[in-house]
Amino acid sequence: MRVLHVITGLNVGGAEQQLRLLLPHLEADCEVLTLTDPGPVADAIQADGVRVHHLGMTGNRDVGVLRPLTALIRAGRYDVVHTHLYRACVYGRLAARLAGVRTVVATEHSLGATQIEGRPLTLGTRALYRATERLGHGTLAVSTTVAERLVRWGVPRERVHLAPNGIDPEPFRFDPKVRSAARVRLGIPEDAYVVGGVGRQVPGKRFDALVRAVADVPGSHLVLAGDGPERVPLLRLVHRLNLQHRVHVTDSSGPDVPALLAAMDLFVSASAEEAFGLAVVEALAAGLPVLHTACPAVEDLPAEDAPGTRRIDLGELPAALAAEHRAGPRRLPVPAAVGIYHIARTAQRVMALYAEAGERHRPRPHRQEAAATVPHPARAATPPQAPPAAPAAPAATAEPTTPTPAQK
Repeated sequence: MRVLHVITGLNVGGAEQQLRLLLPHLEADCEVLTLTDPGPVADAIQADGVRVHHLGMTGNRDVGVLRPLTALIRAGRYDVVHTHLYRACVYGRLAARLAGVRTVVATEHSLGATQIEGRPLTLGTRALYRATERLGHGTLAVSTTVAERLVRWGVPRERVHLAPNGIDPEPFRFDPKVRSAARVRLGIPEDAYVVGGVGRQVPGKRFDALVRAVADVPGSHLVLAGDGPERVPLLRLVHRLNLQHRVHVTDSSGPDVPALLAAMDLFVSASAEEAFGLAVVEALAAGLPVLHTACPAVEDLPAEDAPGTRRIDLGELPAALAAEHRAGPRRLPVPAAVGIYHIARTAQRVMALYAEAGERHRPRPHRQEAAATVPHPARAATPPQAPPAAPAAPAATAEPTTPTPAQK
């Protein structure tokens, strides 16, 4: 099976990193096409041995990209086109249909309650999304919360399938030596209490609120890992509050995140809203207690599957940080949530949708031909055993057509 993944860009971001992590687990010959911005994730995917195409799209309204995109898909003779992120879904679905690809699916990574990919939701955005969604065979939602948002948007429930984001837990396993080395590199005392946050530095992540909360907890340190348009304003805020010796803003990402998590004592996600909350799952894999304001990855599970997490309102953050600081550092057992969100389980669900969508278009044999291929009961061979089912991922009411296999 040849699969082309079409994504808007490959700079550092959650959807981009998730695609890179997913590719080695898919039982398919995959290539990736980025419409624009072939950043460090593109380099990493190519280093993994996967071919990356780049079309150099100049903006959302660069409709001229449709012709070369269609030509590339047609020439590649792909069995499946799988789109990721809004712009790629709009253009990729249309181009795949024009190229004659029969199986077209999408993953919805970023649909929030009031925004998509950091942009406000408008009637036009919704209308274009729904119109092009009909050109595919189904949409994979990264959480039950996103699945329900899609249904409320008007996407038919039977076309929504659940494939939660996933991580490879092994790199996040806590190692005291890694913790000490990371603190030395960051200039943080070994006995300091360290709060942390990871993610793209954009207004919706509300890292500024985390900086201000740490300012009210004397003796604590803060590590912020990521990059983005809010980086310079964050650094200005740190200097204005005279916190440059206690707040460490690093653009480290990808392979360096496990070491940074090891250096922390508490993880905080202060996002206004999330489609999943992958950084929280990574923190849980590192054995960290977590404070969060919005995290479907946790909220979609029973409480006992993520016992180290606590949901708070943003206004409660300073008091919650102070309480955690008084309680002191602790490392927790890795909870069940981490096993549920294993990337191998995500891949199983993706492959299941590929198979289901492809089966719909498989030519049916004529009745006479079909009868000729049925073995006589007396000499029929023992039927092959079905592959073992994977453990169940979190249930979703928006997953009526996808088999339920068992998901940093």
